[in-house]
Amino acid sequence: MSNMMQHKGYVGSVEYSAEDKTFFGKLDGIRDLVSFEGSDVDSLETSFKEAVDDYLELCKSENRQPEKPFKGQFQVRTKPEIHRGLALAAAKRKTNLNAIAEAAFEAFLALTLKETQGGNKQPQKRNSA
Repeated sequence: MSNMMQHKGYVGSVEYSAEDKTFFGKLDGIRDLVSFEGSDVDSLETSFKEAVDDYLELCKSENRQPEKPFKGQFQVRTKPEIHRGLALAAAKRKTNLNAIAEAAFEAFLALTLKETQGGNKQPQKRNSA
């Protein structure tokens, strides 16, 4: 089960309010606040798609570029000693921090994909007695 919806490259997170008996959400990955809601899955999905389309139309009417989610940049904070170690390792390998981070992220995603597909089972050790 997923609490995410996608439309035209935008992702919306979904929550449920038991008090209001309403599903609601907002677009993730952008600073502009774009929200949507619905009383059931079909109305929620329609509201989400309309919210994305309305956002894009509003940006067009205001003659401004809509924010793009996941544009490939984000800031990473880490301990100074880790930053220093990575920078030195990158220089030694004649590469840069972006290349190291991208390789680490790709490895993490591959592992995550493997785990979600049930491929994370470790081979059983045999007792040789």
